[in-house]
Amino acid sequence: MSNKKLPLPFTALIFALTLVGCTAIEKGDASDTEQLLSAAGFQMKLANTPEQLAHVQTLTQRKVVPHDQDGNTRYVYADAEFCGCVYAGDQAAYQRYQETAVEQNIAEMNEDAAMNWGMWDAGWGW
Repeated sequence: MSNKKLPLPFTALIFALTLVGCTAIEKGDASDTEQLLSAAGFQMKLANTPEQLAHVQTLTQRKVVPHDQDGNTRYVYADAEFCGCVYAGDQAAYQRYQETAVEQNIAEMNEDAAMNWGMWDAGWGW
């Protein structure tokens, strides 16, 4: 084996491409979640001012979090990086979101279970 190091520009390029790939995956995940939230009845509000965007950045990012508002629980999903927005919903919207997310996970598991294992049986020792 050789102890040669990769040239710095090449190493930097590999690192940059890795970051771009990770960001693309995160953006896709955020987009999927935001579609589920919208379908469940969450309302989306864009951060239209620098002050609003600064506030969105202080919130928990890309997770649905309960917040108390005048004795009522509102569920908030903030995404400062990709959409610069906040999704907010009530208890009913949150319940629909959870049910839809579970249904989607079950559908994905069913797709995985439908894999043709017969062509992979040999050599795995299971």
